[in-house]
Amino acid sequence: MRTLHIITGLGVGGAEQQLRLMLRHLPVECDVVTLTNPGAVAEGLTADGVRVVHLGMGGNRDLTALPRLVRVIRAGGYDLVHTHLYRACVYGRLAARVAGVRAVVATEHSLGESQMEGRSLTAGVRGLYLASERLGSATVAVSSAVADRLKRWGVPAPRIEVVPNGIELDRFRFAPERRALSRRRLGLPEGAFVIGGIGRLTRGKRFDVLVHALTRLPDDHWLLLVGGGPEEHVLRRTAHRAGVADRVLFAGERPYVPDGSPGPDLPSLASAMDVFASPSAEEAFGLAAVEALASGLPVLYAACPAIDDLPPSATAGTRRVCGGPEAYARAITEVRAAALRPRTAPEAAHRYSITRSTARLMDVYTAAVSRSPSSSSRLGASPS
Repeated sequence: MRTLHIITGLGVGGAEQQLRLMLRHLPVECDVVTLTNPGAVAEGLTADGVRVVHLGMGGNRDLTALPRLVRVIRAGGYDLVHTHLYRACVYGRLAARVAGVRAVVATEHSLGESQMEGRSLTAGVRGLYLASERLGSATVAVSSAVADRLKRWGVPAPRIEVVPNGIELDRFRFAPERRALSRRRLGLPEGAFVIGGIGRLTRGKRFDVLVHALTRLPDDHWLLLVGGGPEEHVLRRTAHRAGVADRVLFAGERPYVPDGSPGPDLPSLASAMDVFASPSAEEAFGLAAVEALASGLPVLYAACPAIDDLPPSATAGTRRVCGGPEAYARAITEVRAAALRPRTAPEAAHRYSITRSTARLMDVYTAAVSRSPSSSSRLGASPS
């Protein structure tokens, strides 16, 4: 089965890194088209042996990209097209249909209650999304919460498949020596208690709550923020004004999969933390929380559909925190005072193994291709 993945961009982001990880485990031949920004993840995909095409799209209204995308799809002879992120879904589903590919799957990575990928959910955004959705075979939701939102939008339930994001459990397995090395490289003092936050540094992630929580905690508490984004300068200024700038570390964008970049990767930075905190009030999945669980960390969160989708018996080590800096400072204090837990991955993390997720996705692919008259004859064909 030949599959083309179309994504809006390939900078370091959750959906982009999830695509790279997924392609390392999918048992089909895959190419990738990025509409814009062939960044660090594009380089990583190329290093993995994946063909990446940069379409050079100029903006949301660059309609000249559509015929270029149609030509790429036709030339590739693909059995299935899989789109990721809003712009790629709108253009990719239409281009696949024009090119004659009827098996079209889209993954909805980032649909919240009030925004999608940082854009407000206006009537126009929703209308265009729904119009293009009808051109596809199935829409994959990364959590039950996203599936419910899609249904409320008007996407028919039979067209929605829940396939959660996945992680490589072995990559996040805690190792004391890796923790010690990472903390030395970060310049952390001996005995520092490290609060970790992972994600795009945007206003919606509410990392300022953790900065202000730090002011309510003893001086041996540090905050390690992993990620980049437009709010970094605001957070730095907030930390400086709050008098805790010397205890806030900004690690920048760190890859999930090793790519030769200098400095520790994401799993190594997770090992350096003592507690993970996510004050974001709106999430589509909560991948960072699952990664933290896989590293054996206690998890404090405001919203995490990945955890909410699990039975209570599988969520040991997690706690929902409602409120602002005071509530997070209190919860962090209670975590530190509690008896130390072994740094092992709980059942919750095992439920989100990447092998389980890709196996489920392959079921969606098989169903989509089998329903497609133009491709059914090639179902199961060996990669050329």
